[in-house]
Amino acid sequence: MRSTARLVGVEHKTVLRVMLRAGERCQRLLDEKMRNISARFMQVDEIHSYVQVRQKNLDPMRHDERTQGEQYVFIAMDAETKLIPSFIVGKRNAQNAYFLMHDLESRLATRVQLTTDGFKPYVNAVDDTFGANVDYAMLVKVYSGDESNRERYSPSDIVEAVSLPVTGNPKIERISTSHIERQNLTLRMQLRRFTRLTNAFSKKLENMKAALALHFAWYNFCRVHSTIRVTPAMAAGIADSIWSLSDLLTA
Repeated sequence: MRSTARLVGVEHKTVLRVMLRAGERCQRLLDEKMRNISARFMQVDEIHSYVQVRQKNLDPMRHDERTQGEQYVFIAMDAETKLIPSFIVGKRNAQNAYFLMHDLESRLATRVQLTTDGFKPYVNAVDDTFGANVDYAMLVKVYSGDESNRERYSPSDIVEAVSLPVTGNPKIERISTSHIERQNLTLRMQLRRFTRLTNAFSKKLENMKAALALHFAWYNFCRVHSTIRVTPAMAAGIADSIWSLSDLLTA
């Protein structure tokens, strides 16, 4: 945003206000368009970031623990069309796991096979929202070290990935989070505030949410995916052409 402000010769706050309005518009667009989605294989994962201050430096006397410190983006993705119909921003807890599953279930028109990572609150969240109308499995990664007490930046080596069917009859060969994990890389590469080991980060939670809404709307409707050769929205039958940014912000 600062680079854009310098380029067009306006104040940084002006660019921020434009982004917030664009984010609100994109959030309304996504809420309207991501309905009655026909899908077969959904993958869910979380991506880590932070607002204002890293979690280890968060001071309860100076910071709002709810809106500052570490924040996670819970993301649901159609493995075939690459569409992202649902995402939630917040702390990595059972409440937000439930909110994501409730939102995702309300947007689907078909029974799906759902794969998540080993975050335990997903089990109850899926059961409470989908009931028996889902084929659900977890893909649990086993690391060589103790991840709960890890201090270094990078995780330990993965020594095994265990497929655990939970509900229904998920196809073992389709239990995977590879597509959503690759999408997480796209998010980090395309959205500067999610790039690791830099000085770029969100100062406010509302800024992060607006940037994510703008990104996911652009990703779904404007960006041609290299694998499917069309936009995810076109592959899912939601759009019949590639949208421009102008289309996105005036729809």
